[in-house]
Amino acid sequence: MNTASRPPSRKIRSLRPIAVGFGLFLLAVAIITGGAILPASGDNAPTASPTPTPSVTATPTPTPTPTSDTAPADGDGVTEASGDPAAPQSQPEYGVRALALLETLPIKGRAPMTGYSRDEFGQGWVDVDRNGCDTRNDMLNRDLTQIRYANSVPCKVSSGMLADPYTGTNIPFLRGQTTSIKVQIDHIVALADAWQKGAQQLSFDQRVAFANDPLNLQSTDGPTNGQKGAGDAATWLPPNTSYRCTYVARQISVKATYRLWVTQAEHDAMARILSNCPDAMAPTNQQSPAPAPVQETPPPPAPVQEPAPAPAPVQEPAPAPAPAVYYANCSAVRAAGAAPIYAGQPGYGSHLDRDGDGVACE
Repeated sequence: MNTASRPPSRKIRSLRPIAVGFGLFLLAVAIITGGAILPASGDNAPTASPTPTPSVTATPTPTPTPTSDTAPADGDGVTEASGDPAAPQSQPEYGVRALALLETLPIKGRAPMTGYSRDEFGQGWVDVDRNGCDTRNDMLNRDLTQIRYANSVPCKVSSGMLADPYTGTNIPFLRGQTTSIKVQIDHIVALADAWQKGAQQLSFDQRVAFANDPLNLQSTDGPTNGQKGAGDAATWLPPNTSYRCTYVARQISVKATYRLWVTQAEHDAMARILSNCPDAMAPTNQQSPAPAPVQETPPPPAPVQEPAPAPAPVQEPAPAPAPAVYYANCSAVRAAGAAPIYAGQPGYGSHLDRDGDGVACE
């Protein structure tokens, strides 16, 4: 049979409409691209001039800032506190033992963390005493020695040496993006702990005062502060055991001043620490009361003797008063083993107590 004269098969005839449709599609693409059909890729592909389209700039979605108990290490500016930050009541009376003050604190369970954020205590370090320095630099000025400043104003600390009471070590401080964090300012009563034990009932200004109160602040080693987190006395104490009495006594004074409570476990831990130092005083900025004036009783009149009065008794010279204790600086206090010194104790002087809280050379 002659296959050349055989009609096209039914399969080939069914493919013709598809071929025609594909050809029309290529023609449409050529018209749209200006007459050239471009290959998908390749270095030798002809370049067509694309039709310009208006650019649209998308508005970026702001990234939420995470909250933390740790305020920024060093800021470039000083923000003056708004309002009138102040504690709800005065610090404890002078001469109160920490153990006795502990027994006045209410014992309750923890409140929920609902609504807590670092901003509830103000945004970072502010200038609450309006002296031109933020609280962090105030604390560095109080706690460091060998201080150098970043400018001519004695405020922004650029370097110094910290005798860290939490670790019992000396830590050099150098202001910088990666070095400032090595020395941090600890909230002795942590903000999150306070929130769960009464701070929710404080006003915003009172919480700002709490977060910036020198009684509640201590310069310390950064990693050690990170280990503490928001722990209370039941879960964390300074590694330096010789400072634990002072540390717990300060926590008690802070909680009394800001009307905060303690949990049963926290109370028991505090009492256990203070049992080793039952005479430890509650730190305070209150001054000792002035002594009452001594009423001198006039001596009885000398008896009249006849014919001549008896000679007056010989008065022995009064002994010379003991020399007053004086320390030129906190280094001398520490060398004498007398740190810290509270107001009213021998050797205390305002030149040793920079923040005027009644506790010098802490």
